[in-house]
Amino acid sequence: MIETNETLDMERIPQHIAIIMDGNGRWATERGHERSYGHQAGVEAVRRITKECTRLGVKYLTLYTFSTENWNRPADEVSALMGLVLTSLEDEIFMKNNVRFRVIGDMSRIPHDVQKKLHETEEHTAGNTAMTMVVALSYSSKWEITEAVRHIAADVRDGQLKHVSSIDEQLFSSYLQTNFMPDPELLIRTGGELRISNYLLWQIAYSELYFCDTYWPDFDEAALHKAIANYQNRQRRFGKTEAQVENEQTTK
Repeated sequence: MIETNETLDMERIPQHIAIIMDGNGRWATERGHERSYGHQAGVEAVRRITKECTRLGVKYLTLYTFSTENWNRPADEVSALMGLVLTSLEDEIFMKNNVRFRVIGDMSRIPHDVQKKLHETEEHTAGNTAMTMVVALSYSSKWEITEAVRHIAADVRDGQLKHVSSIDEQLFSSYLQTNFMPDPELLIRTGGELRISNYLLWQIAYSELYFCDTYWPDFDEAALHKAIANYQNRQRRFGKTEAQVENEQTTK
């Protein structure tokens, strides 16, 4: 039984939660360990939160694992992170929890053995239906948007798109790597930082943002419930007035 002080409305669980998993390195350093120790502990948090999101009925969980900017970190830390990706994908959490695995990001920079394992895991879990876990690896939103623009321009040049006027928000979204899932309703960032860090900039235009000081290795089910409860206590207006939203809810 999970201990939590939050009572969640199970009818209003966000269908897509995106998380910036921050604080692994600082968590380890404060305990006198190498930063890689924190990343290993972070994998345990991924297992906990994946399992709980599945239980709650979340349909998509997108985890910011490694940004394009992270390639600038010390080589030994980058190598350890890539190795950790390989070992963590051996975990049976996907099959035990009926979770499908997907990856987004610039795969051209990922080591071949890691690319191979990512592809195998996607194929192996393709039939799972309870939830889709999406790992953003070697990802940045500016890179993703730039790639989408390049592909749209190429399709206009090659005649696949007949008129520039056909380019609208829906079409643009279809060129993004996230075109297989809805935009996140809730974005969580752990670790105390108050920024988005080049993550899903297009997709979170109307996401609710939740920041907490908890380092990612310490983020547990109770912390997840607190974030969801905070989300459920907000009114999502999408440009409308509070009165308009309340009237719509009353007339449903």
